[in-house]
Amino acid sequence: MAHVHHFTYGAFNPIAAYLLAFLGSFLGLLCTGRARDAHNRGRRNRWLVIAAFAIGGGGIWLMHFSAMLGFDVPDSPVRYDLTLTLASLAFSVLTVGIGLLVVGHGRRSTGRILVAGVLTGTGVIAMHYTGMQGMRIAATIHYHPGLVVASAAIALAASTVALWFAVSVRGWLKITGAAAVMAVAVCGMHYTGMAAMSVELDPSGVAPGGIRPLTMLVPITIITAATIVGVALSALQAMTEEEFTDGAGTPKRGVHAENPQPWSVKAGSMGAVRLTPAARAVVSGRAAAATRPSPGPRPSPRPEPIPTNTPTTAPTTPGS
Repeated sequence: MAHVHHFTYGAFNPIAAYLLAFLGSFLGLLCTGRARDAHNRGRRNRWLVIAAFAIGGGGIWLMHFSAMLGFDVPDSPVRYDLTLTLASLAFSVLTVGIGLLVVGHGRRSTGRILVAGVLTGTGVIAMHYTGMQGMRIAATIHYHPGLVVASAAIALAASTVALWFAVSVRGWLKITGAAAVMAVAVCGMHYTGMAAMSVELDPSGVAPGGIRPLTMLVPITIITAATIVGVALSALQAMTEEEFTDGAGTPKRGVHAENPQPWSVKAGSMGAVRLTPAARAVVSGRAAAATRPSPGPRPSPRPEPIPTNTPTTAPTTPGS
């Protein structure tokens, strides 16, 4: 059996792998939280697809190959088959997406979460061992059955817990804690599966064909950058639509809408003047005020009475 290194670059690989798993899980849980608050099915599906790329593509697949960069067999060069590597990416994103769609619609139930957890966990297992099958070395790879079963059990449990978090956790603090737990489970599954393998060198010593591990950084970086940009733009567009439109997709008037101007004069085809709804309301109010009956004239004040105790002088006639 050949000697195998899992940490060629020291602590860099496991730390980078954990941070990627944490970041992907964190963004995915944020997206599933937005999906739960979506007003219609289309927007909910959109957020769940974004979450599938974040968790399946970033938190699981990208973490897997970041950790694989630390794998080395000193007695044989290590190469990778690009087709199988991309197939493992498809397994991860599709199965996580299916699981999220199962638990993201309808009433939340334990049975629904368990079924989705099994589907997603099976996809994660397929992703890991497809990626391992895509590794090319001048040797034969053997697996310890007990550790393979342990890695599969961790994958199923991690997927189920992740989906439960996706439909249950709210709040920044809880999402951060849930993402940390998910990252531990994903990394634990990966390194348990790696510990299950052993390498028996090929006596012929034929150099394997494929892509060098460091060369894999180029397609991985391109795929990662494209995924991050696509997810960010899609999430930004979805957030903007939800912020400025109601559930039916029509613009809503609220705190973000512009204050309507009372008058909006636009030249019509026949020289007419068009009014905005606010201006029409003002005109209608004025017209209603003009049709009201005006109040009648106020009665003049009564004359004050003459006091009765005022002495009067009788008129005198001449010759009296």
